[in-house]
Amino acid sequence: MREHIQQLIADAIAGLPGAAEVNVPVEIERTRDRQHGDYACNISMRLAKPLRDKPLNIAQAIADAIPASELVESIEIAGPGFINFHLSAAAYHRELMSIVERGAHYGTGKIGAGTKVIVEYVSANPTGPLHVGHGRHAAYGASVANLLIATGHDVHQEYYVNDAGRQMDILTLSVWLRMFAHAGIEAPFPSNGYHGQYVVDIAREAYDRFADSVTADLLADPGTLPADAVTLPADATAEQVRDNKRAADIYLDAWIQHARNVLGNETFRVILECALDSILGDIKEDMAEFGAIPDEWFSERSLMDSGAVQRALDRVAEHGKSYEKDGAIWFRATDYGDEKDRVIVRENGVSTYFASDIAYHLHKRERGFASLLDILGADHHGYIARVRGGLEAMGEPPESLDVELVQFVVLASDDPATKQMSTRSGKFITLRWLRNEVGNDAVRFFFVMRSNDQHLEFDLDLARSQSNDNPVYYVQYAHARVLSVMRELEARGMSWMAKNARDHLARLTEDHEQALMQRLTRYPEIVELAAMQRAPQFIVQYLRELAHEFHTYYNAHRFIVEDEGLRDARLLLINATRQVIRNGLALVGVSAPETM
Repeated sequence: MREHIQQLIADAIAGLPGAAEVNVPVEIERTRDRQHGDYACNISMRLAKPLRDKPLNIAQAIADAIPASELVESIEIAGPGFINFHLSAAAYHRELMSIVERGAHYGTGKIGAGTKVIVEYVSANPTGPLHVGHGRHAAYGASVANLLIATGHDVHQEYYVNDAGRQMDILTLSVWLRMFAHAGIEAPFPSNGYHGQYVVDIAREAYDRFADSVTADLLADPGTLPADAVTLPADATAEQVRDNKRAADIYLDAWIQHARNVLGNETFRVILECALDSILGDIKEDMAEFGAIPDEWFSERSLMDSGAVQRALDRVAEHGKSYEKDGAIWFRATDYGDEKDRVIVRENGVSTYFASDIAYHLHKRERGFASLLDILGADHHGYIARVRGGLEAMGEPPESLDVELVQFVVLASDDPATKQMSTRSGKFITLRWLRNEVGNDAVRFFFVMRSNDQHLEFDLDLARSQSNDNPVYYVQYAHARVLSVMRELEARGMSWMAKNARDHLARLTEDHEQALMQRLTRYPEIVELAAMQRAPQFIVQYLRELAHEFHTYYNAHRFIVEDEGLRDARLLLINATRQVIRNGLALVGVSAPETM
């Protein structure tokens, strides 16, 4: 309907004197108060200067030039020159029929047709299970991808597997040292290693295959290693904290080098693969059960093995955006607004994470994606300009990269342990635990109830509750209630077909019916807005409002009445409501149960 009204306005403007030389897009929006109509347009104010006329005069000229339409009941001029449109009953009736006829496709559009988008989300290091923070990334990323698909974009969803580099070395070392316990040998463990029961479990599996790799003589002589970090007092200075962290990293690197020396690169690699297979398999299972399923799991190692990293480094050099200093190669990040230049190849000839990152984004462009959308943690804020600069330095448009940052999650609990999320320390709440506690639907719904750039406090008690206070339950219950009405209809030996209701929709005159129809017609616009702003919370808010309109209607009126025409019309209205709820829930990865 919005497109129809926009076209009416555009056609009317085209006939105005001087309008042919003016290019002002027609924008309309829903009114906040329906007394002012259903849609309002301020085009007359924006045309006043180029057409050299008063907004009121332009608004009146546009209104006079708009031909009669069965979808528009009336047009009025308000305020300084707003053009307000009141939709006709026929417009709402046509939309109801469209909902029922289009079914699962209702609300989809084509504004993104022809645009290839790659959406990367989660991409957590495969060094431990997914925690609840990763879960919010997954829920948000998958929902945004669904919205882009619904609006016609050609979407590819991807998880970048960081299976190369230091973090994997730390994981391998952690597993190897935990293997000694299964041989009855006490082994030291770096403070900066990966803790957690999952490392012990992987070590148990690995020990069965590599028992000869955990003999006491293979452990490092403590006298040959630097000192590890120590427990600092609460009043430690910032310098002491930095020095302590540096000591931990040096100690850890010494252990990694020792492990490589005594095991050999091949055995070290096989233990790494054992750990990677276990953790990545667990992550894939978690994502699949959560309904956030990437089209591709892209390996960082494949990027390096294919020569893509070197190709990216060469492109940067060709554009004069890298230089050598102190034996390393640096990227001129300050040319693109970064606070300092960044190392892309270390003194030892090994490329950095940042080099892999810009190579990965170049690879995305080489695969033909016009738009690159990264879903990242809030701590990656400084990363955005850096990677855009990397793209520009390689001759790619920096504006092709969009980044959405997702803020942290805390669980509403008196237990402070539930608020600490660190894969390295082993103290975190897993996504799997949360899903088992409250169910996938509650987790998916709650994770996108608020904007991604806002911190989220997840109310466990509310998510567990089976009551109307629980927003996901409230919305799902509306869907189930409609189907309970249809089962009652069948139990009474009655039938209903949507096409039979078409001639009786004018009977829907109650205030609750009018309010529900008005809410339903907004759905396609909400989907488009949510997609363009990458804001699935708009869908959630809309569904809660729609469910409220429905429950209010349900509590005030009977649907299975003797008057067949009225019955058919009301059943069409509630089935249209059920369909829109189902469609909206699908966009955010939530089921629409038939019974509750």
